[in-house]
Amino acid sequence: MRRLGSVQQKMPCAFLTEVRDEPSRKREWQQFQVVASERVNPVALDSNVDAALATEKVDGTCCYVSSYKGEPYLWARLDRKPNKQADKRFRRFQHFHQSNKGFSWNIEDDFKNVPEEWLPAHGVQQVNGNPVPDENGHILGWVPVEKYNQQYRWHSSVVDYEDGLALVLRPHPENEDMIEITSRPLSELLEQTLELIGTNINGNPYGLGDKKHPLHVLVPHGIFQIRKAPSLHYQQIYEWFQQSDEGRVEGIVWHCADGTLVKLHRHHLNLKWPVGDTFLNTRPVVVHVDWSGDHLCDSSKNLFHAFSKLNGQQFGCLRDVHFES
Repeated sequence: MRRLGSVQQKMPCAFLTEVRDEPSRKREWQQFQVVASERVNPVALDSNVDAALATEKVDGTCCYVSSYKGEPYLWARLDRKPNKQADKRFRRFQHFHQSNKGFSWNIEDDFKNVPEEWLPAHGVQQVNGNPVPDENGHILGWVPVEKYNQQYRWHSSVVDYEDGLALVLRPHPENEDMIEITSRPLSELLEQTLELIGTNINGNPYGLGDKKHPLHVLVPHGIFQIRKAPSLHYQQIYEWFQQSDEGRVEGIVWHCADGTLVKLHRHHLNLKWPVGDTFLNTRPVVVHVDWSGDHLCDSSKNLFHAFSKLNGQQFGCLRDVHFES
């Protein structure tokens, strides 16, 4: 079975973690919290995390660009989850054993149906040709974003398959103090994972657009480098999140030289997120979208068309980017 790109959420935490028997602040369905201890994870130490590139963990929904129907396509994160009966059996097992080790899944009978095009993510273990669920009972995977699928309409809004383009937020290539919203060839993003952020994603912590004029963009993973990253010591990291302007982010992802990715989320330190104005909203943004597509029936509702009308304009921050009625 073909498998697609790794899912960012499976990265190890920078610190060894412990489980607390209280509801998660991050996931409403999760009845426990995963919090960081003060001990650095040996995985991070073995990968020389002190010499790693530290980048901002952006708060969105994970996406992937890979081939579909012979063309570069955007794929949305879709985990295959247990049906109600299997989930109850799994939760009972966890309760009595204080672990999920030894639980037996029936892949054919225990899981909800997924679209025919669904594929498991790279890194998902396989046994006898069947994907193995993770510790939460989920099988991580992807589904291609079709143009008129309402379930993924916000994903669809940031791609133009006819012209092979995607709307991307990234650092300005010539001014490190600025960021830019631009259109990039999907072929340029092949085999990359990204975050979709915007009006209707995760409570919109970056303040993009509004209900009348939703605004969404893709952010390639690892693209926003943390310039003055703290050392990987618990107290220094904690103070950095609390006191530094650059620390007003969802988390940090360290890119180690051996290819290992290590993460730390504010929730691991029992810190609040979102935090009002995020660090992304401290930087001016310029729009560089030159789009003249005429293949849509109603281009006035197209996000590429809306951004093209702002082409060349600069704004104080992401919150200030708005479209005219």
